Amino acid sequence: MDAAEPILPASDQAALGRSPRAPACQFVIFGAGGDLTRRLLMPALYNLRLAGLLDEQFRIIGVDAREMDDNAFRAHLTEAMDFFVTQRRGDAPGKLDQTAWTWMCDRIIYLSGDFGNPDTFTRLNAALPEAGSVIFYCATAARFFETLGAQLHASGLTREEEGYFRRIVVEKPFGHDLTSARALNTALLEVFDESQIYRIDHYLGKETVQNIMALRFSNGIFEPIWKRDNIDHVQITAAETVGVEQRGKFYEGTGAMRDMVPNHIFQLLSMVAMEAPTSFDADAVRSEKAKVIQAIHPLSGRQAVRDVVRGQYRAGRYGADPVPGYRSEPDVDCNSSTETYIAMRLAIDNWRWAGVPFYIRTGKRLARRRTEISIHFKQAPFALFRDTPVEKLTPNILFLHIQPTEGVTLQFSAKVPGPRVRLGGVSMNFNYADYFHEGPSTGYETLLYDCLTGDATLFQRADNVEAGWGVVQPALDAWDSGHIHVHPYAAGSEGPEAADEMLQRDGRGWVPIGR
Repeated sequence: MDAAEPILPASDQAALGRSPRAPACQFVIFGAGGDLTRRLLMPALYNLRLAGLLDEQFRIIGVDAREMDDNAFRAHLTEAMDFFVTQRRGDAPGKLDQTAWTWMCDRIIYLSGDFGNPDTFTRLNAALPEAGSVIFYCATAARFFETLGAQLHASGLTREEEGYFRRIVVEKPFGHDLTSARALNTALLEVFDESQIYRIDHYLGKETVQNIMALRFSNGIFEPIWKRDNIDHVQITAAETVGVEQRGKFYEGTGAMRDMVPNHIFQLLSMVAMEAPTSFDADAVRSEKAKVIQAIHPLSGRQAVRDVVRGQYRAGRYGADPVPGYRSEPDVDCNSSTETYIAMRLAIDNWRWAGVPFYIRTGKRLARRRTEISIHFKQAPFALFRDTPVEKLTPNILFLHIQPTEGVTLQFSAKVPGPRVRLGGVSMNFNYADYFHEGPSTGYETLLYDCLTGDATLFQRADNVEAGWGVVQPALDAWDSGHIHVHPYAAGSEGPEAADEMLQRDGRGWVPIGR
């Protein structure tokens, strides 16, 4: 999960306010005393209130094992909200809107209880109105998802009545491998209908990710060339400068592959590669995304060794500051083989993309924080420039920047002024901040609003989740058999040399992360 983002400024509230108000709902948060609730859920709900999108009958019920009363819980949240509003990074200090926050606090109650104890759900049922819509948000460790689903069902809380909905929201990870993902989906689908399950991925709350479809399908200049006839290859990068911080215990059992690839990275890939849906209906969009992941050519054991690179950061420097290696981080085994970097070469077996490699990479402690997609178009013929001073043509690349800044850049060649034919590389840049003064958000506002209104477009369906795990499972199996080694790389670098060599075999190279 990303670090906490700033609270929305007033301009964002105005933008959100152009949407219709969400229906009345009881918002139940399991794990209400945790970090996710304080850093992301409550700031996002607060922003939705400022935008006028929460119904007057909206209420929040926090559920967790910690003993405290309503007032203590409200004070706990108020302290967190004060911190985020007054300590906004990269922005002038804000001030908590007391009217909006008082409105929120008046609608917050707390229940203490064990998630495995039926009595907790009996008391929750009593706290809910006899008729009404409810969202159950699992802001908990993944090991509680099945338990929560089973307990909600046993208490009759999953049953929908005419005019009212019951929805469950689960955070990633959606399983640990293909087998566990199938088991989790089976368990949830035994007690909920697929239409009630919202598997949330905060990457899809980012404006540029959502804009990929708008860029492709609303502009006649892009979609006709968005295919193998014109595109040489695609690169998807999600690079972080931070290490595992205080998440060593979690990361040891997860690693970069499980943490990022079947969810975040494949969501980006599917939006770039999907066919145009027949509408913006949730199932139409999700079906096209699922088809792309299902069309990824399965990796054989031999391909998994050749086309997958694992890396682990060692000690290095950021500027003048030394940083420790992964094995020196808290709660990490000094002999750990967990990967903090992963790179893969993938092929999509369909009419649009056959023969176009997709290179993906993600890692920690890299040269720069950068998430982007680069579309590399095929080179123009050089024959025209053979007898000129031009030595090579500038690669034509379309960059979709996702973070830390959001926008689009197109790189191409232009003639350098003068009597002789000389070419220079130039770029056309579109930055969201220059055109839409919306400011940063937590990334959860849109997703929570969609949960409230029943729009599942940006949420993963069971078949999409399982297809993603199916792609990476051969690599996980190869690791278990000791066939894919972990390559070291210095903190602050571009990653392991083996990842560069993987592209060099194809006559290509990565776009530098630290450029």
